[in-house]
Amino acid sequence: MSRFIVFDSPFLLGFDETRSLIERVSRASDNYPPYNVEALSVNHLRLTVAVAGFTPDTLRLSLQGPQLTLQAFKEPGKEPTETNPREFIHRGIAQRGFTRSFVVGEGFEVEGAVMEYGLLHIDLKRPQAPEDVRIIPIKAR
Repeated sequence: MSRFIVFDSPFLLGFDETRSLIERVSRASDNYPPYNVEALSVNHLRLTVAVAGFTPDTLRLSLQGPQLTLQAFKEPGKEPTETNPREFIHRGIAQRGFTRSFVVGEGFEVEGAVMEYGLLHIDLKRPQAPEDVRIIPIKAR
């Protein structure tokens, strides 16, 4: 089965990297941890990720090119052991490590990240760019 991606249009030039980003993101099917994306304004997005059970020390947020990656690591010493046995009747809170990646749109910058009540809020802002129209001279040969 072949998938048609809008970036196959001959009118869109130089979007090869964008196409590969879309294909990479579409392959990510894991829904853990849950997250929200809010548009606070046209140039301000907030990404909220549920990180209950983790602390800022066990989370790592990085931006490499357009890819924003959140990694969570298990805290050492929290796992059940022979000296510290734990028996769960029901275990619905997954406290496993994870890696979750997002593709940040061109021009957006990570303004900051704040953790409160088990939620990590990541604010992304796009600085207002002047809308200059550049006239390109046409030369005759």
